[in-house]
Amino acid sequence: MKLDFILNGQSVSLDDVPTSATLLDVLRDHLKLTGTRLTCGIGMCGACTVLVDGEALSGCLLLVPMVAGRNITTIEGLAAPDGPLDPVQQAFVDCMGLQCSYCTPGFILATHALLKANPQPSDQQIKEYLAGNLCRCGSYYKIMDAVRLASERLHQAQRTS
Repeated sequence: MKLDFILNGQSVSLDDVPTSATLLDVLRDHLKLTGTRLTCGIGMCGACTVLVDGEALSGCLLLVPMVAGRNITTIEGLAAPDGPLDPVQQAFVDCMGLQCSYCTPGFILATHALLKANPQPSDQQIKEYLAGNLCRCGSYYKIMDAVRLASERLHQAQRTS
């Protein structure tokens, strides 16, 4: 199948993509974007989280016909190539909300979607929203700190603009 979509703000057109391929397959194997991770393959761990039209979804569960014409954002698309980190990325760094960082891209993208839907979530709302993302290293307290910090910074930025 011919697949056309927007990836990290750029138009992408691929020929001869099997309809049985997942978005994760396309990102990693066809486009060599390896920030989106393959772990469980059944949408249970969150490592393959991407934003599809702003919604956090599991790339391992999305067959390519489902993403045709849609706007996809991966971890590679958050910060400008030569610019500063995205505010959520920076909050994860500042709070050390990562250890091995295998799960970090998924957590960061899920946090983006959460803060877009709910700019000032409670701790319970953060826990519920991020429940589909698993961290093997157990950095959950630092991840919570990072989400809170990102929320604060984004809220302050909106007030000053």
